[in-house]
Amino acid sequence: MEIAVLIEPVPGKGYRAHGGEPFALEAEGRTKEEALQKLRELIASRIEGGAELVVLNVPTGENPWISFAGMFKDDPLFDDWQAAIAERREGAE
Repeated sequence: MEIAVLIEPVPGKGYRAHGGEPFALEAEGRTKEEALQKLRELIASRIEGGAELVVLNVPTGENPWISFAGMFKDDPLFDDWQAAIAERREGAE
């Protein structure tokens, strides 16, 4: 498994390695490698303790308005209707 890890210097302490969710853990060490190793151990400890990474597929559902898209494209009254709307809007100003 590969995860993105932020490594940054900590003044007077060395380095801090910080993982994002689902491993929002951080570890410090005198060197980058030591900080990464400590973070790796924290993550391994979580997994050994029963934590699992799984992928959950959530259906997005269909947009209920999609079935109405384009329903007036062949309606001969549509252009007259749109013109009436525009005329009324001009009169309201």
